[in-house]
Amino acid sequence: MFGEYWVGLRYFTMFLTDPSFWQVFTNTLIIGGLTLLFCFPLPIVLALLLNEVRTRWLKGFVQTISYLPHFLSIVVVAGLVLQIVSVDGVVNQGLSAVGHDAIAFIQEPGWFRTIYVSSEVWQTVGWGTILYLAALTTIDADLYQAARVDGANRWRQTWHVTLPGIRPTMVTLLVLNIGTFLAVGFEKILLLANPLTYPTADVISTYLYRVGIISGSFSYAAAIGLFESVIGVTLVLAANRISRRLVGTSLW
Repeated sequence: MFGEYWVGLRYFTMFLTDPSFWQVFTNTLIIGGLTLLFCFPLPIVLALLLNEVRTRWLKGFVQTISYLPHFLSIVVVAGLVLQIVSVDGVVNQGLSAVGHDAIAFIQEPGWFRTIYVSSEVWQTVGWGTILYLAALTTIDADLYQAARVDGANRWRQTWHVTLPGIRPTMVTLLVLNIGTFLAVGFEKILLLANPLTYPTADVISTYLYRVGIISGSFSYAAAIGLFESVIGVTLVLAANRISRRLVGTSLW
């Protein structure tokens, strides 16, 4: 339009035939899938457990402790994780105490996904319970009373009253999480990863950072970013459609 040379689909062809891109794409799918697998259901479980706590101060204490990590900076969280899993960190000190040799977790590609997902669960599980606890307050208490009259125990009340009551919130958050499936946390991975762990740690966002910002290949990075966005939109539409057909509830 302004006199530049139009290259067409050159950069899309380039990254589709680039072995490095497909490696980071696979890593993104695996890390995103593990994050969704653990970080989505655990807040629901914690909210259900907290809902059964009748001691108000204990419930407030557990809530505060659980969602406090959400307010920590990513840099602080990454620093804590690196200190804990370092060669002379708490984990290796515990292993040494039971006679096990120290493990270089930071340099081992096989341990990166475990470290990342564990830190993500620790940082986000408490914050996610806030929405579910708010949804639990909207459930009519008469439904529990009717369930008790019908002879339902606590487990049956949870299954037939509580979970259906928070199902719209669950579906909404699930669709939104699937939409950001490929947008794995760039900052934390950039801080935790190193060249030794790139085989399992390098994801699309960090790959874009290297080829787009560091190497200066802005056109190539833009093509990869557009590809990521198209996949994200496709996942959102598919998840919303499947949810509407199977559960009867959807985001729109």
